Amino acid sequence: MSLLRILSFHTAGESHGRGLTALMEGLPAGLSLEMARDVDPELRRRQGGYGRGRRMQIESDRADLLSGVRLGETLGSPLSMVIWNRDWENWTKAMSHLPPDEEENPKALRAMYLPRPGHADLVGVLKYDRRDTRDILERASARETAARVACGAVARRLLDEFGVRVGSWVRSIGDVEATAPEDLPDDINAAVDDSPVRTFDPEAAERMIGAIDAAREAGDTLGGIFEVIVTGLPVGLGSHISWDRKLDSRLAGAMMSIQAIKGVEIGLGFEAGRRLGSQVHDPILRDDEEGRRGGFARSSNGAGGLEGGVTTGEPLVVRGAMKPISTLLRRRLPSVDLRDGSAREAATERSDVCAVPAAAVVAEAMVALVMADAFLEKFGGDSIHEIRRNFEGYLSHLGERGWGER
Repeated sequence: MSLLRILSFHTAGESHGRGLTALMEGLPAGLSLEMARDVDPELRRRQGGYGRGRRMQIESDRADLLSGVRLGETLGSPLSMVIWNRDWENWTKAMSHLPPDEEENPKALRAMYLPRPGHADLVGVLKYDRRDTRDILERASARETAARVACGAVARRLLDEFGVRVGSWVRSIGDVEATAPEDLPDDINAAVDDSPVRTFDPEAAERMIGAIDAAREAGDTLGGIFEVIVTGLPVGLGSHISWDRKLDSRLAGAMMSIQAIKGVEIGLGFEAGRRLGSQVHDPILRDDEEGRRGGFARSSNGAGGLEGGVTTGEPLVVRGAMKPISTLLRRRLPSVDLRDGSAREAATERSDVCAVPAAAVVAEAMVALVMADAFLEKFGGDSIHEIRRNFEGYLSHLGERGWGER
């Protein structure tokens, strides 16, 4: 199964390596794109949020554009970017591409042999026949998501051309739940980004911060739940034809690919399994002024903007559940030393206490990439002007369908 068909992306790089690289293919020509305006602000948003670790004080992420843009517009050719790791200067020995010198101090190589429960450490060394878990954890690290956010920012730029907006907010951290206004603002991110935990609810935000502080004091970590919302989507993206073309499938796979995400819901999600059908499904209404919904509307949005794997034109609502980070600062769990098999406590590595606000930003990027791909799948062309003609023609057709026989 390929999550991205027309718009594809790949990332490379290790957490403490020289940098992270990203390659995107399938972008149309003529899309206005500037790193400082369109990509770097998203990278800064990813680095924010209460509960982040010291690494965020070291890095100041920005994307260096290598190819695919000339004079401020995409060329239609592969777009490549690199995000340099400032911390690399402290890891040149441990992450060197060359074999170590025989006289090298072993401590300089920063080997780790105590796998952490909940991390890819143990399964990685077994699968790839390694012994030093650093060979695994460097790529498994959520540092990789900086490259994803850069790609997602480009996808957002494409969606923005057609009035599609992506935002997110944090619903809960630990057992502290926040509420949102009944009518969400048009620009969700502008409303929550000033909150240290990216939530609408100031009272809940204070309790979330208190919970993070308590977890830090105890040497523990916290997870939570966030929600991504996409507005401005037209009806008809995705397909019911095949299992791997359904947007539910593609969105769930993209969300679950994010480090530490263990659950995904669309619309009512699991709550739909506890209700009667009359309390779940969204009544269909006529609304001739709703061009992007084909002249229809819904009096509710329990489906979260998707029916049969296809967008309805209502806001797309996707939630993700993030487990607590697996690196525990003091409450180290039992593990086994990979050198001799002895019982030990799991290793520690510089890490966050809570990264739910940042994970929501990463999820925005992944959702934007899936929806941009679905948009190109429906309206694709070689240039932004061709896509716009296709898009406007589709909306015009929706408005002219009529009600007689076809």
